[in-house]
Amino acid sequence: MAVNPVFNRIDKEAAQGGYAGFGQQSGGYAQQGYGQAQGAPPMPTGYQPGPSETMSEQQLQDMYDQAPAGPAQTGRLTLDDVVVKSLMLFGVVVAVAAATWMFVGPRPEVAMPIWLVGMFGSLALSFAIGFSKKVNVGLILVHAVLQGAFLGAVSSTFELMFPGVVTTAVVATLATFAGMFIGWKAGFIKVTSKSRRIFGMAAMGYMVFLLVNIGASFLGFGDGWGIYSGPLGILVSLLGVGLASYSLAVDFDSVDRAVSGGAPEKYSWLLGHGLVASLVWLYIEFLRLFAILQSSD
Repeated sequence: MAVNPVFNRIDKEAAQGGYAGFGQQSGGYAQQGYGQAQGAPPMPTGYQPGPSETMSEQQLQDMYDQAPAGPAQTGRLTLDDVVVKSLMLFGVVVAVAAATWMFVGPRPEVAMPIWLVGMFGSLALSFAIGFSKKVNVGLILVHAVLQGAFLGAVSSTFELMFPGVVTTAVVATLATFAGMFIGWKAGFIKVTSKSRRIFGMAAMGYMVFLLVNIGASFLGFGDGWGIYSGPLGILVSLLGVGLASYSLAVDFDSVDRAVSGGAPEKYSWLLGHGLVASLVWLYIEFLRLFAILQSSD
């Protein structure tokens, strides 16, 4: 998917100053201290609490020794939450893709219908999930299933036509994912407000181009490749790889901002969904690029 409304939504909420009250305090007892409770009536001068109102020294010490409430106790997002949800969704995508591959293998005539349903269905659900006012885990799981069906059908078809292209695309995708994360973490790859806007406009334009190209390929233009045929196709594919790669950096930065901003834990599903969607996009771009290069030999 060329555009991810999930991260646009999260970034917008973060820019507005937090997520429904999350991240506005430093947590625990550190900010208010252990003095008189806020809102309590002032104690009169010379007041001494009676025996029933006193607290033992051990109880006081136990209270002081308690660690401040962490993200897990306050319902805030942690990096572990995002990693777990991402792996769960990625596992669903891979499992469905493998099952679809085995189903399509001896039945190549069913590959195209599954391909189209998975592609357009997952695209529609991506926008429904991104613009929904609440986190719908069911839709996110259905989206992962549709993406898996799409990947299985398209990968089986490309492997039949261009042997070895799937393995090459998988290795390139994983290597790029690792490289982008290291580059972003080390500060070599910057994500700024300006770069986000530029990327958003470029990605939206690229998505429109993809839809136009699908229509052109069905009309037989470019021997089935559409506008991707010839040397121009290689350049466009490289552009797609570049956009999908930078999308990962934007995703990493958005996850970091959501965690540090104290987003609710439920956002881990949205963030995991977005990361997996970007990873699938990158894989498809590599698959197309290597197929074009192999066909031009």
